[in-house]
Amino acid sequence: MTPRELFHEKRGNTVVKHLQERGFEACYCKTGEEAKKKALEWMEEGASVAWGGSMTIQEIGLTKAVREGNYRAIDREQAVTAEEKQKAAMDALSADYFLTSANGISEDGQLVNVDGNGNRVAAIVFGPKHVIVVAGMNKVVKTAQDAMVRARTVAAPFNQQRFLKHTPCATTGVCSDCKSSECICNQLLTTRNCRPAGRIQVILVGEELGY
Repeated sequence: MTPRELFHEKRGNTVVKHLQERGFEACYCKTGEEAKKKALEWMEEGASVAWGGSMTIQEIGLTKAVREGNYRAIDREQAVTAEEKQKAAMDALSADYFLTSANGISEDGQLVNVDGNGNRVAAIVFGPKHVIVVAGMNKVVKTAQDAMVRARTVAAPFNQQRFLKHTPCATTGVCSDCKSSECICNQLLTTRNCRPAGRIQVILVGEELGY
């Protein structure tokens, strides 16, 4: 193993331990391919599966596997009209499994996410029977405060380059604590503990994934 791989594995297993102490089910996978297989192992065939706007789960091929597998996909990305997208977002709240990533994870096992409309963080908090979080080790930082800083100043500006909305970070790449109507940092969520225990399942991956 390379020094980078060793570092990610040792740090990742330490974070997994702290996540487990907080009630999360958690594991470490060396690669995105291993993470995809683990997530699919956790999901029962025939189950309803929804997901948030995560580049990570797309990059490892998880959403593609759900679409092509024996699952009932609640796929907001396939919706055509605004009404269809809203219905898919609402249906996701009662899904058997909700797939997402995290914008930041602290070394002591806290998850931090920011959201524009709130549908993704709402599903993390309550609704779906199971939430599966897949995150590369690039998302892991020292403290929960560092995770919030990362979410606001790294993840959000990166994601705005996908959307190119009318916000300061879409123009400059730098967070300006905006009050724009198109801001994607409207909802700020820190998940300190998982209740009920085991509802949120976290897969840390020894790769740089997503933003």
